[in-house]
Amino acid sequence: MSVEITDEQDIPIDIDCLRSCLQRALGRVGMPDAEVSVLLTGDSRMAELNQTYRDLPETTDVLSFPMEDNLGEPFGCLLGDIVISVPTARQQAAEGLQNEVESLALHGLLHLLGHDHEAEGWESWNIALKELVSDE
Repeated sequence: MSVEITDEQDIPIDIDCLRSCLQRALGRVGMPDAEVSVLLTGDSRMAELNQTYRDLPETTDVLSFPMEDNLGEPFGCLLGDIVISVPTARQQAAEGLQNEVESLALHGLLHLLGHDHEAEGWESWNIALKELVSDE
């Protein structure tokens, strides 16, 4: 499994811990060949993306962009991209910034896996989230 992380912002984040968090989650859902990319960015870039793709003219904490089609061999399972606004994550972090960024990454990963909290409701979403982080 491959987790590529690009950090284009200045707030320190432990990239190795973030990568490990996502790799563990992908392993727990049985997707050993999955590939995900993560972009850590600032509020202005996030606001641009939110405007372009959701027609909302403000920043947000996390966006996900699932691949439209599984490209198959030799590409493997390309799940898609996760974009996180680190300044927004810092503002809403109740349990530390690293934990918040990892939580947002898992949130984005659930979307890439096809979950939708607006359609499914938060109860189903939380069950799916527990599957990603459970040590059982």
